[in-house]
Amino acid sequence: MDVLHFLFGVFGNATALFLFLAPTITFKRIIRSKSTEQFSGIPYVMTLLNCLLSAWYGLPFVSKNNMLVSTINGAGSVIETIYVLVFIIYAAKKEKGKILGLLTLVLTIFTGVALVSLCALHGNARKLFCGCAAAIFSIIMYGSPLSIMRTVVKTKSVEYMPFFLSLFVFLCGTSWFVFGLLGRDPFVAVPNGVGCGLGALQLILYFIYRDNKGEAKKPISTHSLEMGPGKVHQEKQLVEQV
Repeated sequence: MDVLHFLFGVFGNATALFLFLAPTITFKRIIRSKSTEQFSGIPYVMTLLNCLLSAWYGLPFVSKNNMLVSTINGAGSVIETIYVLVFIIYAAKKEKGKILGLLTLVLTIFTGVALVSLCALHGNARKLFCGCAAAIFSIIMYGSPLSIMRTVVKTKSVEYMPFFLSLFVFLCGTSWFVFGLLGRDPFVAVPNGVGCGLGALQLILYFIYRDNKGEAKKPISTHSLEMGPGKVHQEKQLVEQV
């Protein structure tokens, strides 16, 4: 049981890392153009909060046998911080101020959760408090593709829903769902069970509409499907010539 628990945690780390690195294509474009264009920085700031809370929850003095939760979310926190800093550097003045304000709020929330859990709570109360906070934002993150799934159904096209990203959403949710079940941890199992179900739904939609990927050589307003809460990582891009 312990070996299976560990193996699913390692697999979950690998699939989650792929999801965290998915926006690198977006940021290569931002750096190349030296502009954030019409991209939104909110998803990255909110994903940072999710990573921070989940990494904190996985620490031994908060919950036992969840260090693999901390390792990947710690790495995710570093990656998302880089995304946010790059976005702030290239954002317009008004957008820069908005993202800086949101980042301050996110860091305040995390600091508050950490301080309350350390100073006022102990044992199961600490685990319950931190687990609920982490689970809520994990569910929001996994629920982010709902709007793009609606677009797929409406347009009957998977043009805006990459197959491999949908596949890794499913694999990531499934691996952490099983990890949570084996570890008897509802704060890991429940949100990732939601992710597993939504990932499966994305794959079903993909295979239903896989033969229609949009018309080539036509100006389109695209969306990127990347993981994260809020919208999240479903950003409106500039109208561009394909």
